[in-house]
Parts: sequence; structure tokens; C-alpha cells
Amino acid sequence: MTKFTFTEKKDTRSGFGVGLHELGKSNSNVVALCADLTGSLKMDAFKKDFPERFYQVGIAEANMIGMAAGMTIGGKIPFTGTFANFSTGRVYDQIRQSVAYSGKNVKICASHAGLTLGEDGATHQILEDIGMMKMLPGMTVIVPCDYNQTKAATIALGTHQGPAYLRFGRPNWPIFMGSDRPFTIGKADKLIDGKDVTIFACGHMVWQAVEAEAALAEKGISAELINIHTIKPLDVEAILTSVAKTGCVVTCEEHQINGGLGDSVAQVLARFNPSPIEMVAVNDSFGESGTPTQLLKKYGLGPENIIAAVEKVLKRKK
Repeated sequence: MTKFTFTEKKDTRSGFGVGLHELGKSNSNVVALCADLTGSLKMDAFKKDFPERFYQVGIAEANMIGMAAGMTIGGKIPFTGTFANFSTGRVYDQIRQSVAYSGKNVKICASHAGLTLGEDGATHQILEDIGMMKMLPGMTVIVPCDYNQTKAATIALGTHQGPAYLRFGRPNWPIFMGSDRPFTIGKADKLIDGKDVTIFACGHMVWQAVEAEAALAEKGISAELINIHTIKPLDVEAILTSVAKTGCVVTCEEHQINGGLGDSVAQVLARFNPSPIEMVAVNDSFGESGTPTQLLKKYGLGPENIIAAVEKVLKRKK
């Protein structure tokens, strides 16, 4: 049985910063724009080594998106950086009109997503962004699970054509994916084989699901764990192949229960293979101030909540 462990924790935003710097070295068309949060987005190395390709726009996120859209016309590949709340909710109109509508090759890179932003509280924690972004026609949506995968996803976006949203976070988090593990946009990554239930997870919740799977195995429950790092385009084949074997599903995400990964998976099942499903997500609520661990526990996003969801869905299994 596959075992995932870790020896180090690091924030996923740092994976973005390293990946962006690598792209800067390999592709002179890559440019970076930041809305007064260079340190928080870990864009310092890019700024230092490629100052002529770095644009500090200040606290003017709407202008940043407009500038990025314009830069694509000249063949540049802009990566914008600010908090997820400001990357989406504050500038949704600009993204829709200037980027998505005309299919501009802009990479919207968003840190401090979800509850694990922590002490900054509900005004800075966005839990609706996956839904907002996946509804835009032609928008790719990626939610990597750890430092290594965030780095890989950032680098992959360098050759991806079209608008994309990359969501990552602030807290130090286990690094459990190998640095050489393949990453393909739109291709789900099966981490653990199982036969009784399928767990689909994204972002920080993948590690929570890894811990839940180990506890379920001790109870004699065989859970298949699949990392759905790309919410859109969704790997429908991987979902249906797994569910054909297990017969029931639990989804896990650091997002509202409405509009996120769970909704996407449920839609696939409703269309092609109706199956019992439970969703581990924030239940129609705003967040609040607290440590990442406290908030994940309070809002029902811990390994124990995944285990409870698995036990519940197994009772509904055909």
C-alpha cells in the first residue's frame, strides 16, 4: 500500500515563487505583476533578477488585470499576484470582460486562499473563488496540494495557452509529493488505490485525506485517494473509472460546499453514473479569525470529518 509521509513543511505560495523564478530564467516573455504584496506572494526573486519584467502596480488590482490582458497582445505571458480574495472577488468584472471573454493568456495567481489564511479573518478569506472562476468560459482552474506541486503547476502554466487561475495558500504545509512527480494540467493524480470508496480532494485537503485514508485502513476500509488538482478542465474519465470500482464518493475542499470541487464531481456522477456522495467543505458560512488548524477543525475540514463522511456514504452504498 502506498504511504505518504513528510519531513518538511513549507507554504505553497513559496512553491509559486520558485516556479515563477524558474520560468523567468527559461522564458523571456514571462512577466510578473503584483498588487503591493511582493513578499507575501514570494515574487522577490523574480523581481530581483528580472526587474525589467516585474511591474509593481500598487493596491490597484483592477488595473493589474487590465495591464496583464494588454501585455498578452504583444506576446507576453503575464503572471499576476495578490491574495485570492483580491485576485477574484475584487476584480471579477475585469477578469470576465478583459481576460476570459477574449481568451487572453493571463495567469491569475492567488495566494492566501481559503480558511488557512488564518488570523486575517473573514474579510480576507475567500471560500467562493473556485466556483467563480470555474464558471468563466475557457478558464483553467488549478488547486495544487503542496509546495512541490505548486511549483510544478506554475511551471506548467508557462506553456499553457489561455486564461488560468492558480490557487495556493499561506500556511506551512506538509511536503509529501515528490519533486519529480509528473504534473499534467487536467489530469487527475491517483495517490492511493482502493476498492470501497473514492476520496477526491484538492489543495490543502489532500494531506487531510492522506491522514484520513491511513486511519480508514486501520478500520479495514479501503479508500482510493485521487488528487483533483485541476478543477477545470475536470478529469471526467478518472472520476468515472474510480467510481465504477468503488461505487461511492467523498469530496474534500477548502471552499464553500456550493460551487467547488464537490459540485463538479456531483455533476459528473449525475450525468453518467449516479452514486452516493458526501462533501467535506465549508457549509454555507463565512470564516473568522483563528489559526489554520483551529479553523479547519471548527469548520469541519479535519481528517476526522473525512472519516465520518466515508462511514456515512458507505451506509448509502448500493
